[in-house]
Amino acid sequence: MDKKLVIIPTYNEIENAEKIIRVVLGKEGAYDILIIDDGSPDGTAAKVEELQKEFPERLFLIKRSGKLGLGTAYLTGFKWALDHGYDIINEMDADFSHDPDDLPRLYAAIKEGADLAVGSRYCDGVSVVNWPMARILMSYFASVYVRTVLGVKIYDSTAGFVCYSRKVLEAIDLDAVRMKGYGFQIEMKYTAKRLGFKLAEVPVIFVNRKEGTSKMSGGIFGEAFWGVIKLRFRKFQKSK
Repeated sequence: MDKKLVIIPTYNEIENAEKIIRVVLGKEGAYDILIIDDGSPDGTAAKVEELQKEFPERLFLIKRSGKLGLGTAYLTGFKWALDHGYDIINEMDADFSHDPDDLPRLYAAIKEGADLAVGSRYCDGVSVVNWPMARILMSYFASVYVRTVLGVKIYDSTAGFVCYSRKVLEAIDLDAVRMKGYGFQIEMKYTAKRLGFKLAEVPVIFVNRKEGTSKMSGGIFGEAFWGVIKLRFRKFQKSK
């Protein structure tokens, strides 16, 4: 049976942390969780440490000194997952915008032959609930821009709900990943595609957070805009 991990970065997620942990750990398929907390002042890490006493073999925590970026959180998590022998590694938000019920669907796409499965908001129309129209347009056209510049058929390149097979993360030189904000999501998918891995998009419904505060800003797309152009001319080779 595949050893599966869900990586959840957190910053001030005290309203959601316990709920998302209990729901994911309660899912069929024996998912473990790695929380990567960036020094949340609201006590998120302390809540996770409290829950670790209840789930000592399935819930793990890395505490970092401050807000170091979404991409660096996931890269830290990927390296930890590889070091601890996980076969399936998932990215997921803490705020229930990504439905834990979809984790088995992403895993099924891997078992059916994909190397990387994306929980996609846009591969089957637009499946977003309670987002302001400006945010939907920004996100949707970011993916249109990526498809146009990079020439790859990925309808939701900025998606943060992703399931990786171990071999993808082993092949990517994680130390060479350059984008640290949401452009990181684009870079990882494109790199996997360029290295010859098979990507699948699984339609999901993205629901805007009910509790806590969004970390999204227009500035995160600045890095992605210029970073995508640089990706177009980068050479790729598998990590040794």
